[in-house]
Amino acid sequence: MRRTFSTSASSLIASPLTLEPIKSRKAKPASLTITITTPKSQSLTLICRATENPRKKTAPRKSSYGTSRRSILKKSFTQEQVMFSGPLSHDPVVAIVGGGMAGLICALNLDKRGIRSTVFDTGLHGLGGRMGTRIFDPQPLIFDHAAQFFTVSDHRFAELVAGWSEKGLVLQWQGIIGELEQGGQFVPLPSTPPRYIGVNGMRPLADSILSQTCRVDVVRPCWISKLEPFNGMWHLSENGKPRGQFDALVIAHNGKCANRLLASSGLPLIARQMKRLELSSIWALLAAFEDPLPIPARAVTFPFEGAFVKGVDSISWMANNTKKLSYSPRTGPHCWTFFSTAAFGKRNKVPQENIPTATAEKVKEAMLEGVENALGLSKSSLRRPFYTRLQLWGAALPNNTPGIPCIFDPHGRAGICGDWLLGSSLEAAALSGIALANHIADYFQSGGARPNEFAVGLHNEFQPLRGHDIGQFPGLESKEQTVVPLPSA
Repeated sequence: MRRTFSTSASSLIASPLTLEPIKSRKAKPASLTITITTPKSQSLTLICRATENPRKKTAPRKSSYGTSRRSILKKSFTQEQVMFSGPLSHDPVVAIVGGGMAGLICALNLDKRGIRSTVFDTGLHGLGGRMGTRIFDPQPLIFDHAAQFFTVSDHRFAELVAGWSEKGLVLQWQGIIGELEQGGQFVPLPSTPPRYIGVNGMRPLADSILSQTCRVDVVRPCWISKLEPFNGMWHLSENGKPRGQFDALVIAHNGKCANRLLASSGLPLIARQMKRLELSSIWALLAAFEDPLPIPARAVTFPFEGAFVKGVDSISWMANNTKKLSYSPRTGPHCWTFFSTAAFGKRNKVPQENIPTATAEKVKEAMLEGVENALGLSKSSLRRPFYTRLQLWGAALPNNTPGIPCIFDPHGRAGICGDWLLGSSLEAAALSGIALANHIADYFQSGGARPNEFAVGLHNEFQPLRGHDIGQFPGLESKEQTVVPLPSA
């Protein structure tokens, strides 16, 4: 049952008042912030004008924050910690904000432990986050436009992959992948460890994860905009629209939206850890050609399907989706996914929700020229694609990590999962989701009576993360990508 809470005038009058001055300009009267704390530990803040000199007040100074990154940081680090002390529900339910691999696997494993959850995801086309596949009719044209493949090194992830394989959702990618040096020199990578791909792209794999669960609800598309602790529960809303109340909270996404969400949630320790995360920006160019791309003259014996590109400023990866995802000979069209380097993405970063036309055109031309350089072709000799689509992953992959599977604040009954906690791979995301689900289940089983025993990851330091510009692939660490700047003209 959805409840609406209100605060009566009598309760406000009976509540203690705290007067806090706000810094003002000399030419204007001082401002006072009146914070009214209710018996339920909630607060109502009012701002009014005063003629007194605010310096004479004894209450602590408090700034009026805007929406800049600096102010969000300040709000994150100075907000008051939520302290849930009441008993847990007999049938607790968890809110999971983010429906990528980590969030979905967290929901799956909560279900295995008998715990209900609701997954909130912003995806218009489906769940999965970076497990994105785009299909455009009428050809059809098919592209994996985020995660390209994955490897397996951990036995827990291996069990998941084995189950997906039995259901016909994944298979080993038998095509040749390797490293492509600027100028067209291609060196194939060893066939081990095995590389796995989604049979019909990555997105169907994401959609299937929750297919056999019975305690998971999905709300999509939904952009949770506010988290409010009240009466021992987390109340979630989307632009003022209530989205339910929950016993515990999981943040399974990152970037500026997650930072804003946590900035005033009452979780300063979690917000601080999230703020320490540094993310790269990557451009993805989907391109369909009528004819096959020319194979480098020095690589005729290796007609590759995927390549980590080295020495080209604008390209870090290229993959032939038609070869990878089609299991019968095709004459065309030929669909390719190209990824930029992180350095190129950083230099050409713009708001991904509103990419200027001029920027999109400049980036597309630079990336197609990078393809020519990688293949050793002369300038403007590459035939133009008949279809292109450009996307910026503004918060693509982590550059640093705390090296722990999950973060959990037992006093606020909230946690974080995601690939960045362990690395930057689908395996890392899955392991993080498993870890947090089991941690929350153990916390619920304890009744929440010993919260300090369940605090994890709230103070871990971050370390730089190495890998390819498009992520980590356990087992391929020895072939880490390095981007070599082009010589100046």
